[in-house]
Amino acid sequence: MFRHTRAKDRRSIAYHYDLSNDFYGLFLDPQMAYTCAYFPHEEASLEEAQRAKFDHIARKLRLKPYQTLLDIGCGWGSFVVHACKHYGVTAHGVTLSQQQAEYAQEWIRREGLEDQALVEYRDYRDLVGLEQYDRVSAIGIIEHVGHRNLARYFEGIHRLLKDNGLFLNHGISRCREWRPNPGSRWISDRVFPEGEPPSLSTVITQLEDSRFEVQDVENLREHYARTCAEWMERLRSNRDRCLQHVDEGTYRTWILYLAMSSIYFEEGEIFLYQVLSSKRMPRFAPVPLTREDLYE
Repeated sequence: MFRHTRAKDRRSIAYHYDLSNDFYGLFLDPQMAYTCAYFPHEEASLEEAQRAKFDHIARKLRLKPYQTLLDIGCGWGSFVVHACKHYGVTAHGVTLSQQQAEYAQEWIRREGLEDQALVEYRDYRDLVGLEQYDRVSAIGIIEHVGHRNLARYFEGIHRLLKDNGLFLNHGISRCREWRPNPGSRWISDRVFPEGEPPSLSTVITQLEDSRFEVQDVENLREHYARTCAEWMERLRSNRDRCLQHVDEGTYRTWILYLAMSSIYFEEGEIFLYQVLSSKRMPRFAPVPLTREDLYE
């Protein structure tokens, strides 16, 4: 009944993401991207696939210099820094992980992007009413929002987005008929407290109820199965270094968690959808006529 209060969300995010930046760095790519990669070809490395993911999102959002971008649940600032460096936007990221926010701000300083980028330790619910943005991205946060908060979440993003803006939601989904099982309960207890991936139909319904027009939907399930498998193999090959930052039990938990996640994606137990939408307006949204035009 009382899931996903502000206090619980802060504790849940800290439990998972404040484990150790150094630990995450041993299996993530140099951009510290902890979301589904996008493999442009079979031989692509994880590093290439994560860069391709950010470019894929940037093209869908039609990012251009001097636009303003809000990245909700920005992690270690990966997309914030990428969008500023390669697309010339002014970006604002928020995360409920103190360690992530501190890491991101230090990264921004190293890149000399202080006038162009900001990452804050802040709840996304505190942003509504402050300003509006040309583009909004949410890459891997909807799993943490909670079903009871989805309406407020999308309505808040609608208010944060300018009338001619675009919003991309990149997140894990489950089937409508999904029910908890021993594996999902174990992950919720040991790794991802309060995780509630919604179904795709729920996401689309909530977007439409919040006066959004859905422009494009893409399933990256196969890409996430490979991403999790890559992360697991990197953890296995870095066991001794990992144990300098976490104990044996935590290390084994994460090996199992990533292996299970890869299998769940491979077998269609869970999915990863990118949903691009715009405000419902009496004119066309600023999206290309075809997906091919994303790469013009």
